[in-house]
Amino acid sequence: MAADEYRVQGLRPDTEVMTRQHLPYFVGISGQTVGAQGLSMHLVVIPPGGRAEPHLHIGYETGIYVLEGRVLTRWGAALENEIVSEAGEFLFIPPGVPHEAINLSASEAARAIVARNDPAEQDRVVPYAPAEKPAS
Repeated sequence: MAADEYRVQGLRPDTEVMTRQHLPYFVGISGQTVGAQGLSMHLVVIPPGGRAEPHLHIGYETGIYVLEGRVLTRWGAALENEIVSEAGEFLFIPPGVPHEAINLSASEAARAIVARNDPAEQDRVVPYAPAEKPAS
């Protein structure tokens, strides 16, 4: 795209899609929506008590900003490491790191903005089956 073809665009994330991680996303910035070439940015909602399927991202980084709720992220070969992120906190996930996210509330949804340096990030999400998964 030539520099004179670029334009500033706004959009409202009102289209919900189910991701390969089995979580609802509200589509925001991507190659498909605005022609982004190196970025995607979406709103993810983890239902009360919900969890993402274990997965990893091939070749791109993920930055997450938690808007509402408390989310436990398990990560590592056996998902043996844990970190809790709360509203107002950022979380960084490097490429290729197996992980899953779990909403710690049984009554309220957790919401977060997810940014990735890949305009078509769902194309390179890979399900992950850990050898030994910790009990919930």
